[in-house]
Amino acid sequence: MESNLKRAAVKRIGSADRASPISNRKQFVSDETYVRHVVELGSAWDGEEAYVFEKAGPRNKIHFDPATSRAAIVTCGGLAPGLNNVIRSIVIELYFHYNVRTIWGIPKGYLGLNPAAGLKPLELTPDLVDDIHTEGGTILGSSRGRQDTAVMLDYMVELGINQLYCIGGDGTLRAATEMADAIEERGLDIVVIGLPKTIDNDVFFCDRTFGYLTAVDAARDVLEVAHVEAKGTDRGIGLVKLMGRDAGFIACGATIASQKVNFTLIPEVPFKLEGPDSFLEVLEQRMDRRDHALIVVAEGAGQDLFDQQAAGADASGNQRYGDIGLLLRKTIMDYFDRSGKPVEVKYINPSYIVRGIPANSEDGVLCDHLARDAVHAAMAGKTACMISFMNNRMVHVPLPLAIGRKKHVDLAGPLWQSVLASTGQPPAFT
Repeated sequence: MESNLKRAAVKRIGSADRASPISNRKQFVSDETYVRHVVELGSAWDGEEAYVFEKAGPRNKIHFDPATSRAAIVTCGGLAPGLNNVIRSIVIELYFHYNVRTIWGIPKGYLGLNPAAGLKPLELTPDLVDDIHTEGGTILGSSRGRQDTAVMLDYMVELGINQLYCIGGDGTLRAATEMADAIEERGLDIVVIGLPKTIDNDVFFCDRTFGYLTAVDAARDVLEVAHVEAKGTDRGIGLVKLMGRDAGFIACGATIASQKVNFTLIPEVPFKLEGPDSFLEVLEQRMDRRDHALIVVAEGAGQDLFDQQAAGADASGNQRYGDIGLLLRKTIMDYFDRSGKPVEVKYINPSYIVRGIPANSEDGVLCDHLARDAVHAAMAGKTACMISFMNNRMVHVPLPLAIGRKKHVDLAGPLWQSVLASTGQPPAFT
């Protein structure tokens, strides 16, 4: 192995000395098979991030005895298309291929692991999950907010759970890491596997999270309607706010898919509202030329325009963001009223529409791969790791490497450059 590549070591509970019950398969993966994180190597290569990750997949030797295995699945945080797909595929893989017969669905996120909440686990069977992938949301429900790690772990021990599958974003994966650490301290025979979930597509060391492409599909359809509304009105402006707290991937993807957007505002690019070369000045020039415009703004864009301290935090400790969509709508209308050239702004916020729908085919395929490889990892005794889609492969990412930081749109990369080419907007509104 090249000396400047670092192995991202994945923890394992005990040994793996049992023959896998799926021995009829021929795609067993060795623990010595790795996938590069950085594909392009050159003078700008940052060796500090030059990890190689274990390739995910079934191992020929497993740790857990299927007869005594008890698995639990928990879904946390906001919804994303594909949650039910992941739940279904975990159950199907465990039940039919590893012969695990006890699979619990934990209701309402981590809250369901706190017995004081009085929420009983749901027994998941193939019949129960048979067609849940055709529905949006999660049959297990979800919640935000922290629960005491020791309390949750005591409850898992009481239920006899030795495999915990945590489906969620950064907060969920952070809690999963704490759970895995507590398990290690107690010397318990329990594994914790994370599956990254956020339509924002901002999980670090993950090329694409499930639900993102479905959200882009749905957002593109909204942009088509907003474009029609803008053109159908005298001096009409379509303004669409899309999800993306800290990263503008959905806004960028929908913009490129639509090819009708004139301005895309994302968290990665601060913008000035008024003054020379500002957003409103360039928008005014567009309206003078074409009499209509379509604007896409990610929910986390322009947060420097708000008093963040006054906004506070949500139940998960995330900073509450100001509503950039409503601020832009009012600011645009006031600006053009003052200039004597009033406009009509058609404001659309489809956030909950794009995240509550069933997964499309491409996300469905991704969900199935993630779920099955999560089961392979757990049965082999891997723990404190996240199953990630990287360079068209599934890999094991140690949870401590994945949490606490976000992936952002690369402003020098092809995604943002395609947005600039499609919209014709300047690189920045200074």
